Amino acid sequence: MTNPTACLLIIGNEVLSGRTKDANLQFLASRLGEMGIPLREARVIPDVPETIIATVNEVRAKYTYVFTTGGIGPTHDDITAECISRAFGVPWEPNQEAWALMAAHYASREPPTEFNAARQRMATMPRGATLIANPVSVAPGFIIGNVHVMAGVPRIMQAMFDQLAPSLQGGTPVQSRAVHATGMLEGKIAEGLGQIQDRFPQVEIGSYPYYRENGGGVALVAKGTDVAAIEAAITEITAYISELGFTPLAGEPG
Repeated sequence: MTNPTACLLIIGNEVLSGRTKDANLQFLASRLGEMGIPLREARVIPDVPETIIATVNEVRAKYTYVFTTGGIGPTHDDITAECISRAFGVPWEPNQEAWALMAAHYASREPPTEFNAARQRMATMPRGATLIANPVSVAPGFIIGNVHVMAGVPRIMQAMFDQLAPSLQGGTPVQSRAVHATGMLEGKIAEGLGQIQDRFPQVEIGSYPYYRENGGGVALVAKGTDVAAIEAAITEITAYISELGFTPLAGEPG
């Protein structure tokens, strides 16, 4: 059975400008991999309506799940929800459930806080969207079709994903095994490593140089859903490292 696949769209000029450092990609890739939903693509795109609309329509046709982060706050440049409405060809309108939830939240504050036009934007969504609960700051994300729209603030995004995760249909968890060797260079191992990859097409084998104060080296990682094949591949890789005269060390470099 083929695992479902996922794509992440990181939306925001602030990420592209370098002002904000994205912290969501690693979290989502790791969590989705554990669920057997490999993240096959991630893109960082600007707050430009045409770009958001075209990209959402492209990737939602290619992947089982699309996740977006960013652009669902209360300010004028938070345009993700409106753009996704246009991508699906449905009205961007008040979501009654979100509206009631947020109105009650602001009214319950001490002192009560106005549920003003800016905050109302966060309760305005594509027609037919269902909510993703936000236990941190109330304003919800939403789902329409196979697109899951979440906040860009890492703490809020992670809380939203925890709410969302039980509803996702996963596959066989992605697992990995690693071995590394100090002093080894990629150019030395490339040919033999390629031959091992050819023998294990169902395993993704990666080569990752590292640099430490006590010397650099290369970490080799075998990843996939077939545990027996992963183990066999890492065993061959370990033997190959030894044949080249290096000392293989299990796991990632410390």
